Amino acid sequence: MADRDYYQILGLSKGATAADIKKAYRKLALEYHPDRNKSKEAHEKFKEINKAYEVLSDTQKKQTYDQYGHAAFEQGAGQGPFGAGGPFGGQQGGQYGPFTYTYSTSGGNQGFDFGGFSDPFEIFEQFFGGGNPFGRAQARHPVYSLSIDFMEAVKGVTKKISIDGKAQTVKIPAGVDNGSRVRFGTYDVLLDVRPHPRFKREGYDIITEEEITFPQAALGTEINVETIDGSVKLRIPPGTQPNTVIRLSQKGIYHVRGSSRGDHYVQIKIIVPKNLNSKQKELLREFDPDSSKKHGWF
Repeated sequence: MADRDYYQILGLSKGATAADIKKAYRKLALEYHPDRNKSKEAHEKFKEINKAYEVLSDTQKKQTYDQYGHAAFEQGAGQGPFGAGGPFGGQQGGQYGPFTYTYSTSGGNQGFDFGGFSDPFEIFEQFFGGGNPFGRAQARHPVYSLSIDFMEAVKGVTKKISIDGKAQTVKIPAGVDNGSRVRFGTYDVLLDVRPHPRFKREGYDIITEEEITFPQAALGTEINVETIDGSVKLRIPPGTQPNTVIRLSQKGIYHVRGSSRGDHYVQIKIIVPKNLNSKQKELLREFDPDSSKKHGWF
C-alpha cells in the first residue's frame, strides 16, 4: 500500500491538472473519512489519500515525485513531507467531541492547500454542520448520541433526552441525515438515523422500487406509490422496460436549510412469470418473430 502510485490512489492519470487533483481529493476524503465510513479499510484509505494529496497538490513536491517517485519522500530522505527536514515541521492533534484528529503543521510551506477546505478538518462541517476545531479548542461542546427513526429525520421530531441527569427537550429539524449534528444549548447532539425498510435515501432524494407484471409493462398501467407524504398515483407508460426510473419531482426530502426539497425516484422492476399454461405460452410466442424457428421460450 505504501508504494502505490499517488495518481492511482486519487484515481487520476499522471497528466492530471491541479483542479483535477483537488476535485478527486475532496470526493475521496469525504467518502473515506473514518467518522463517516465505518468499513475496516476506511482509516488506512483515508491516510493514503491524504498522503497522496499532500505531495501532488504541491508543485515542487509533485515535480520531484514525477521525476524520482516514492524514493524522494521516504523517511530520512531529507526533503520528503514526512522526513525530519521536510517542510511539515510537526503534527497537531487532539479531541473534537468523540473524534480524534491529527494534522501536520506547516514549517516552510505556509498556506498549504487542503483540497479546497480551509484546513483538513473543515471536513467536519461537511459531515455534521460543526465548526473547525483548530484554534478554537475552548469552543468545543460535549457530544451526545441520539438514535431516531428514518421518518423522524425526514419530517423532524421533538425528543425528550436526559443530559447530566436532567430531562431535556431537543427539537430535531426536518431533513437531517445519519451523522448530522444538532446544536442544543451548550451541547451537540450527533444523530444516528435508523434505516427504512422501503425508502432509500441519497442526499435529499428518495429511491424506491415498484414491481409490475409483464402485461402492465407492455400495455401501460397506473399504480399507487408510497412517498414520504403518502400514496400518489403513478402512470406507467406502455412499453416500459425493466429498471426504468421515473422521477416524482419535489417528492423527496426538504433541505435542512431552505424550502427546497429533493425528488423521489421510482425504479421499475418487471415480474417475469414462472408458471404459464399452454395458452399463455402460445400467446407469448406470437410476440416472437423467430418463434417458428425455435422450440419456444419456455
